[in-house]
Amino acid sequence: MRNPPDLPDLLEEFSKINLSKYKAILLPGLTVALLGFALYTSAFTVDPEEKAVVLKFGEYDRMVDQGLHFKLPFFIEQEYKVPVQRQLKLEFGFRTEESQGRQEYVPTQYSQQNFSSESLMLTGDLNVASIEWVTQYKISDPVLYLFKVRNVDQTFRDMNEAVLREIIGDRTINEVLTVGRSEIQSLAKDKLSNLCKEYSLGIVVSQVILQDVSPPDAVKPAFNEVNQAEQEKETTIQNALAAYNKEIPKAEGTALKTIEAAEGYAVKRVNEAKGQVSRFSQVFEEYAKAPDITRKRIYLETMSEIYQAVDRKIIIDESATGVLPLLNLRQER
Repeated sequence: MRNPPDLPDLLEEFSKINLSKYKAILLPGLTVALLGFALYTSAFTVDPEEKAVVLKFGEYDRMVDQGLHFKLPFFIEQEYKVPVQRQLKLEFGFRTEESQGRQEYVPTQYSQQNFSSESLMLTGDLNVASIEWVTQYKISDPVLYLFKVRNVDQTFRDMNEAVLREIIGDRTINEVLTVGRSEIQSLAKDKLSNLCKEYSLGIVVSQVILQDVSPPDAVKPAFNEVNQAEQEKETTIQNALAAYNKEIPKAEGTALKTIEAAEGYAVKRVNEAKGQVSRFSQVFEEYAKAPDITRKRIYLETMSEIYQAVDRKIIIDESATGVLPLLNLRQER
């Protein structure tokens, strides 16, 4: 086998080549290649949803919008494109995976990767909750986003975890799982917005969405039993309140009706008594004026009432004798 030539030998061989006879071919080729490379490094396009930051010798020079643009060739100027119009998002505790050309949400327990380090959080009452959330944001200042903070994406992700863990740590497990979700989302958005301004990230937070809030898988059966017991307790309380609201107004209505009837009866009896007193007073006044006439009128009125109550009336002369044996008083009516 032949040994490969050494480097000095190769250099000696190349030095023996006469390049003068290739001059007519090499110079136009190098010129065309140089011009092509200059054109390639001097033109760039910006998409409608992007802005480009142009640096000259590594220093910020200008910012350009969408369209075709030119810059100094040979990497004297460099452009960095930033999607300022695109709605970006960070996912915590899960990842959206591509499936048949569509993005699908894959929960942590069904994902090939484990994101429990992001989702597991300690609550204020020393319970553990598994929280999956999404932070949506836009890039508002490309210069700050690119050059103010090193590794801005990881910094923003760390800020999200720190803020949400702080908020969750101030609340009980029941607040996190039930009524406190909207408040947590709003508070997290406000705190992240303030931190982005303070750190000059060039990011505007659109919203924070709690995708899924649940107890850890290890304690989920016991937690579900507790929730079921609490729901049954609330159902029993609501049924009792419904029965109370049904019976109490009914009893109050009956009592009010009885009271009103008694008051009406009392008013009636008092008015009747007053009427009788007034009538007796008037009769007494008339009697005092003419006792005989009043006595006779009273007698006639009394007899009129008596006669109306008697079915049979037998009127005989007080001077008649022997009449009683003729009357059959035992005859049925």
